[in-house]
Amino acid sequence: MRDEEILAIRKRHFGRGLSLSYRQPLTIVRAEGQYLYDSSGKRFLDCINNVCHVGHCHPHVVKAISDQTARLNTNTRFLHPLLAEYVTQLAARFPEPLKVIYLVNSGSEATDLALRLAKCYSGANDVIALEGAYHGHTQAALDVSHYKFAGPGGAGCPSATHVVPMPCTYRGEYRDKSCAGAEYSTKVVEKIAEMMANDNPPAAFIAESLLSVGGQV
Repeated sequence: MRDEEILAIRKRHFGRGLSLSYRQPLTIVRAEGQYLYDSSGKRFLDCINNVCHVGHCHPHVVKAISDQTARLNTNTRFLHPLLAEYVTQLAARFPEPLKVIYLVNSGSEATDLALRLAKCYSGANDVIALEGAYHGHTQAALDVSHYKFAGPGGAGCPSATHVVPMPCTYRGEYRDKSCAGAEYSTKVVEKIAEMMANDNPPAAFIAESLLSVGGQV
């Protein structure tokens, strides 16, 4: 199928919210390691897909997925020795208080669950989020993703979300690296105090460990 036909079908059947990258969209047909390959065989260094942490089509990962799919594919309501083995190894990498594990399907689900847990534990509903942040595609994640609600097509900041500046010492509000951390912490504490004074305590402060959409901060 020619690239033009693929593009025409996509325009006909995909929602307009699913955008394509680049003026001339790429038809990517395979990947290996750190590279993507288009329909003509041209190779591209992949600096976009943040899912493949060990590279595309890693033989060990492919074999593990293939073997498990051929044996069993179900959810966690049943006992299984591999689940016990996996969570034991995972929990061993964290300090003792962090020993309860929920297995989810995506980063968006992880964000959604983290917010639910924070709100349930605190009894509060509001969240402090960062300028330029992006946390996923579920509604709960979008509500704390400044990049989405303040960007083109966004509906504006939800009433339960409170935005603080991005901690970027290059282009951000705090550029004096010697005191940026202390100044930034003060700004967040001030936001918390403001919310508390309005009888509106925060349920959570959410931040990416590395602000991806914000510019790899």
